Amino acid sequence: MESFALLLAATLNAGTVLAFAGLGLLINERAGIVNLGAEGLMLVAAIAGYATAVHSGSDTLAFAAGAAAGAVLSAAFGVMVIWLNTNQYASGLALSLFGVGFSAFAGIGYTQQKLTERPHFAIPGLADIPFIGPAFFRQHPMVYVAIALTAALAWFLYRSRAGLVLRAVGESPESAHALGYPVRRIRLAAVMVGGALCGISGAYISIVYTPLWVEGMVAGKGWIALALTTLATWRPARVLLGAYLFGGVTMLQFALQGEGVQMPSQFLTMLPYVATIVVLVLISRNASFIRVNMPASIGKPFFPGG
Repeated sequence: MESFALLLAATLNAGTVLAFAGLGLLINERAGIVNLGAEGLMLVAAIAGYATAVHSGSDTLAFAAGAAAGAVLSAAFGVMVIWLNTNQYASGLALSLFGVGFSAFAGIGYTQQKLTERPHFAIPGLADIPFIGPAFFRQHPMVYVAIALTAALAWFLYRSRAGLVLRAVGESPESAHALGYPVRRIRLAAVMVGGALCGISGAYISIVYTPLWVEGMVAGKGWIALALTTLATWRPARVLLGAYLFGGVTMLQFALQGEGVQMPSQFLTMLPYVATIVVLVLISRNASFIRVNMPASIGKPFFPGG
């Protein structure tokens, strides 16, 4: 039971990385923008957050730096695809490649750097409950922030006027423009907020999840988060559940290795990606279900007055 509790705790920890990034990309896509640059955003944010934590000793400043890095890079991406009408997919891939290279260059001096001793968190009273306490109530505060953010985003999208406008921009930007809404500015704001959340995810990896800096440490999690938005059919609660599902698959490989399962480590490492492909294939069999839930103008450029 103790091992299972630790596995659940590790699942929440790993799932939080995907939750922040997935929610950020969901906001992008609800506004009609596809950002394939999540991997690069997360890497740049990871080194920005790690460098800030090394020099300041403050996790709060480190997360702020990661969010800022993600927002700034996303703003540049947004200007290209929203105002200059460059191809969203090509621009996103370019952003991802830029992030991989820039983070590797900027992080050269931080490979051997160490963070200050990591604090241990526990909710008084609840953390001492057998099994439940170690599994759920000894997490970093950002784990609970991700859960609260999921609820807040669901309320925003389906219960607020601003959320309705955002979804309208993703469904039919021409109609939203005809009603007087600044479609381009709304899309840019959505892209920057989504980028900031991807940045928080990247900072979480280097500050909490590992915590260290290694070149390429995001290791495909940005691509899994991108697939997660489709798997979740663009619903915040499903993104969170999917993040924990893939977080559990990721942690399962370490649990199996710890139990002495005789299996090549490379096979265990590829489990999360195999699971992503399998679920995508299963969902893709029902194309009508995806079309009903997918924002109608996702990935399509918008030309005001065109």
